[in-house]
Amino acid sequence: MNKEPLYRLNKVGKEFAGPAERLTVLNGIDMTVMPGESIAILGASGSGKSTLLHLLGTLDTPTSGEILFMGTPLGSLDSKRRASLRNRDIGFVFQFHHLLSEFTTLENVAMPGLVAGKSREESLELASEALTMVGLKDRMGFAVTTLSGGERQRAAIARAILLRPKALLADEPTGNLDEKTGAMIGELLASLNRELGMTFVVVTHNIELAGVMGRRLELRLGVLYAQG
Repeated sequence: MNKEPLYRLNKVGKEFAGPAERLTVLNGIDMTVMPGESIAILGASGSGKSTLLHLLGTLDTPTSGEILFMGTPLGSLDSKRRASLRNRDIGFVFQFHHLLSEFTTLENVAMPGLVAGKSREESLELASEALTMVGLKDRMGFAVTTLSGGERQRAAIARAILLRPKALLADEPTGNLDEKTGAMIGELLASLNRELGMTFVVVTHNIELAGVMGRRLELRLGVLYAQG
């Protein structure tokens, strides 16, 4: 039996108002993302990589075209349903970890569970499992301010996978890390993709990170091309 696509993009365009004329960032993007895939999207700065990721994550809406998630047009969802989707079905990892300094590592990772209405006990239990998966079992009770850069990004990944979303979207997840630590984060993402069967879409300048993803695409002048 053939799987249905997790994402299907049909002629997706995105424009922004400029000082003199409208700026086209994405131009008629067609893309299908299957469940369990790992995809790297490469491109120069300003090519629209982050814009495309924000559209996939319902953080923004396209100017034209249609995005379907599990068969549902994202444009048909109101703000409340989009927020629920982001909480339960789409995980995010950004270049900056966005951890809250006043909470422990465990409490930070538990946040999506609390937002989803789960009890504190269950949320902390899920956070403990997620932190163990990313190799931070011994750092759960530590303040996030005591973690290294790589450990903070691992905690951010644990937070993103807490509720086992259908998709994890990562925007330059190794951008603030040294080469060795960045390679470790890349291998972690690849192993989680295999272990959890979760779809990963990563936008990056990092060729090594792109190399551990199953499929590589490149954005040039608003158009998406396959690599390899």
